[in-house]
Amino acid sequence: MGDRKRIWGWYFFDWASQPYNTLLLTFIFGPYFAEIARGYYMGAGLDEEAAKAAAQAYWGWGLAIASVAIAVLAPLLGAIADGTGRRLVWVWIFSAFYVVGSYGLWWVAPGGTEAMLFWAVCLFGLGFIGMEFATIFTNALMPSLTQADDLGAISGTGFAFGYLGGLLALVIMLLFFAEGADSGLTLLGTPPLFGLDTEAREGTRFVGPFTAIWYVVFMIPFFLWVKEPHTDRRPLHLGRAFDSLRDLIRSLRYRRSLLAYLASSLFYRDALNALYGFGGVYASGVLGWSIIQIGIFGIVGAVTAMVAAFIGGRADRAFGPKPVIAVSILVLMLVCLVIVGMTREGVWGVAMDPASSVPDQIFFACGALIGAAGGSLQAASRTMMARHTTPDRATEAFGLFALSGKVASFIAPALIALATTVSGSQRIGIAPLVVLFLIGLVLLVFVKPKGEIPA
Repeated sequence: MGDRKRIWGWYFFDWASQPYNTLLLTFIFGPYFAEIARGYYMGAGLDEEAAKAAAQAYWGWGLAIASVAIAVLAPLLGAIADGTGRRLVWVWIFSAFYVVGSYGLWWVAPGGTEAMLFWAVCLFGLGFIGMEFATIFTNALMPSLTQADDLGAISGTGFAFGYLGGLLALVIMLLFFAEGADSGLTLLGTPPLFGLDTEAREGTRFVGPFTAIWYVVFMIPFFLWVKEPHTDRRPLHLGRAFDSLRDLIRSLRYRRSLLAYLASSLFYRDALNALYGFGGVYASGVLGWSIIQIGIFGIVGAVTAMVAAFIGGRADRAFGPKPVIAVSILVLMLVCLVIVGMTREGVWGVAMDPASSVPDQIFFACGALIGAAGGSLQAASRTMMARHTTPDRATEAFGLFALSGKVASFIAPALIALATTVSGSQRIGIAPLVVLFLIGLVLLVFVKPKGEIPA
């Protein structure tokens, strides 16, 4: 029963942390920031389309800078954690980053200045870094939870549980807090709870404190039930940590499957993260959706992600993670091609009535596919990495895994920001993701289906 409780405690990290992605990155704060930034740039004299592109570019550069910080520090922190035999203390430290960064978003008000945009991105980046680093250390606990054959099912169930938490948090925000910019009412058709000021968009801004409080409450089972694996506790020795990391990187030339997988995931996971990061911004700018509409879109994506992550975990256990990853990438490439070719007037040259709801329906379908493929892809990716490491080197390996993810995660938002700036089009700005997914798919060919687990 102790092992079962430990696994459930580990699941609760996904439940507690998922709202940062669901509420802040994609469906509530990201689009809200786009509205605020768009208003600022229009007030500075840009026309509407240029202001939309400038807002997306600003968001892109902010994500890129946060990703660089993660890429640089993740492997070193992983080596330090494995060198000292301590991981949970790092979860505590970066949980504080998560809570402070998310809570601070409350002060991002409408009609802001350029300084407010800057601090909004800084606070979001602080919480984002906290979430990513806390995830590295909790992922590193996974190989110690169960036997290798069950890792796929556990990873899939964890993601499914996390998506369920994100879905519930999103529903609560839409029903009781996030107000429409025009109506001032929530999805229930009522003013936000607690007398929050709709003119100041306090209902929508409450997403920051709500995300922080959610995390604090639901991390309690994690900290109560998840204990450090039984390893030797050693004093911190930076030189030894650097040597260990250097040896791991040097060993990649002899570990062809791991090298190919890190390179593959470098591209496809970061294309996925960028797709999450810009989905709501795209819907706001290209389709003119409100926060409420984007939130409903998020519910659809979260439901399909939850179901697909659970089913994908079972498929992972039956067939291995590699086929699940390949199919998910193909689906996401198809979605990106549709998004790039879609406007209110048509899809890839097929004309439609601008007043038609067909573009909205197509994008809803895209959201469902992004959720389903993304959920399966993330769960299977975590399993594949676990198949390339051992419990005593897991944090270091997952730190390197985070590095592989964050290198392209810096590149993907930067490419979107650059393509958006050059083309002056949010739609064309998404095009680089197709290429990143394709590169990841090609490199996946060189990855062993069972990783480095002995036959």
